[in-house]
Amino acid sequence: MSPNVGPAVEEPIDHRKGPRRRGTELEQAILGATMAELAEVGYAGLTMERVAARARTGKATLYRRWSSRAELAVEACKLRGVSEVDLPDTGSLRGDVIALLRQMSVKMASPLGGIMRGLLAETTHDPELARLIRERVHTMGPETIRFILERAVERGEVDRRILTSRRAAVATDLLRNEFLLFGAPIADEIIVDIVDEVYLPLVRKPGPPSDRGTG
Repeated sequence: MSPNVGPAVEEPIDHRKGPRRRGTELEQAILGATMAELAEVGYAGLTMERVAARARTGKATLYRRWSSRAELAVEACKLRGVSEVDLPDTGSLRGDVIALLRQMSVKMASPLGGIMRGLLAETTHDPELARLIRERVHTMGPETIRFILERAVERGEVDRRILTSRRAAVATDLLRNEFLLFGAPIADEIIVDIVDEVYLPLVRKPGPPSDRGTG
């Protein structure tokens, strides 16, 4: 009989084995591994070691491209289109804002939205992550709402000074707060209430023709 042997010891991964990847191919593998880790363990459990192992590369390779896990996480989310929305063009301010918030709501209800919710929750105690999200990702609503308001100014629905006012981003901010507090999906009646009860009274010129009930 063969002598008894102990349990097999798993050998460490040799990242040098297999085809060597460079440039875009390697970067895509790393960012894909990052998104998979975020979906599995969240930002709190994300480490450069775990991503490197999942992407079958070395940790030093990650640090040559991204200085921290916050930078890596934000870059991965940005590349996967977490902040991308189409610019609505319904012909009215109300219709455009409702269409934008509906797009954002769909995005929030997707797996990407769940990842972003986790990241936003972590910003309260990770200043670097908060800064990177503000600079690189946190533009889904504000950028698009500015284009919507500029067209509303041209139509005479909104005064130009609103474009630089804090009131401009209230609709997207309220939707984001709803998402952070209660998650997704966000009921359509909440979107309509945000627009009709809060946003339009804040930004519209007094006395425009009402288009409530459309859009």
